[in-house]
Amino acid sequence: MRFLHTSDWHLGRRFHEADLIDAQRTFLTHVYDTAREKHVDAILVAGDIYDRAIPSLDAVRLFDSALTQLAELHIPIIMISGNHDSAHRLGVGASVLARAGVHLQTAPDTACTRPVLLDDDHGTVAVYGIPYLEPSLTHENLDTDKSHQAVTTAAMDRIRADLAAYPPHTRSVVIAHAFVAGGEPSTSERDITVGGLDYVAAGTFHDIDYVALGHLHGAQDVNDRIHYSGSPLAYSFSEAHHTKTLTIVDMAADGTVALSYVPTPVPRPLARLKGTLKDLLTDPAHEPLTGSWLQVTLTDPALPYEPMAQLRRRFPHVLSLVPPSPGQLKQPGEHSTYTQRLQGRNDLDIACDFVTKVRGDAPTPAEHALLRQAVEHAQHTAHEETV
Repeated sequence: MRFLHTSDWHLGRRFHEADLIDAQRTFLTHVYDTAREKHVDAILVAGDIYDRAIPSLDAVRLFDSALTQLAELHIPIIMISGNHDSAHRLGVGASVLARAGVHLQTAPDTACTRPVLLDDDHGTVAVYGIPYLEPSLTHENLDTDKSHQAVTTAAMDRIRADLAAYPPHTRSVVIAHAFVAGGEPSTSERDITVGGLDYVAAGTFHDIDYVALGHLHGAQDVNDRIHYSGSPLAYSFSEAHHTKTLTIVDMAADGTVALSYVPTPVPRPLARLKGTLKDLLTDPAHEPLTGSWLQVTLTDPALPYEPMAQLRRRFPHVLSLVPPSPGQLKQPGEHSTYTQRLQGRNDLDIACDFVTKVRGDAPTPAEHALLRQAVEHAQHTAHEETV
């Protein structure tokens, strides 16, 4: 049996100031084309369909059109909710949609015991969904402790108990949205830490033939049975090195799986640049990056004048600017503590030194006069408040 595994669509999300709705529409058409061309038997979507619990109207419209298009394939589509989704909102109409082959598994109390059953020449595959389990909201219904490990273990115990009622050689798939130990995160996933423990041990999913994971945005194997498909688009510059793909899962008669990957469309390449503003604007080696979305880190000793405007004249798609940090270039002999450097100095001297440190040159006479007025006004106000 052949599955298409995908996750973390985050419909409605922006990349810094760039609107991604058209790129997400292109991706969803790519899912349809790939499922048709690869003759997959089912599509598995491992959560975070939307980027927000209350999605934008554009995102809802896109999801609606995607489901309509995918339903034309007449193959099962099995989805779970992720930590960005509202399980109740995503699950509206689930029983009606199931008749059209779209299975929205968003309720933990039923998803763990009502698999979607798929048949091929070798028998049955039971596909279970574990929607994102927020421990504080689900631990009581699952009768367990308030941690990700505990609620996921309880859900898997229910799944294995249900699976035991089927013939001995029934193959199994679990779709889950969680941070499984051994996975490598990026900066664009929302933190799901609860009580300092956000991960789930890979052994929690023992005796399952394939575990289709969502949450981490980089495609990766936890082991030979447990796999993250990753997000279809990059949602942070920490993902600049990722190759975004759809995962094709071929399951044999004995439940073993072989994975292959189909690259997803890239709306615009990502890159990171670091250097002084002058170097970035003049070095010909940077010319190939003029069409990329860029994150630029400046290493100038002080913040240059209107750096973003200057950068965008050469790199029109700069989205993120990391300015030089105050004091990133330490002055010779500057090893004293902050308190030591302030001793014996008045407020005006400290204010002038701050401007010099951040900007790279001392205040002009006019600026010095303004700083003096500001300091004297602040001192006068403070004195009045204490009288």
